[in-house]
Amino acid sequence: MFIYSMHANTIKFFAVICLALTALITLIAFAPAYSTDGSAPVGAAVSYNYEKIKSNEDRINFLKQFGWEVEAQVIEEKQVKIPAEFDKIFLEYNEIQRRQGLDLSAYKKKSVMRYTYAVKNYPDYDGEVLVNILVYKNTVIGGDVCSADVSGFVHGLERK
Repeated sequence: MFIYSMHANTIKFFAVICLALTALITLIAFAPAYSTDGSAPVGAAVSYNYEKIKSNEDRINFLKQFGWEVEAQVIEEKQVKIPAEFDKIFLEYNEIQRRQGLDLSAYKKKSVMRYTYAVKNYPDYDGEVLVNILVYKNTVIGGDVCSADVSGFVHGLERK
């Protein structure tokens, strides 16, 4: 027969270890994971509506979701065709789209509408800033914010 006795200190030690592990597992399960740039929680419930974009007002409201204030009058409204084969520049542009959860690959050879607006509230920049959105069948399929300067910038729709 084998008998093993435990002292009260041993029982307390294992109880503290179990409680600590339970607390750690709970924290890991419920704590938000942040992206590498520290901007927002990964998988955060940030949801944008890309559909039912039929009018100028719908497009302006779409851009407001991202925090952009734009001039009410569209600067340019143009039908463009997504190329069948992406060159280097279009591959880079599509990479911007992919980082924001969109992909223009599915729209190769399609004609889409591009709407360009002047941004009124771009932070820390004195030059002219434009926002472009690509709409196919009342759904935004792509977009960017860019400076009008030749040596300027271009990035996705989300504010930096």
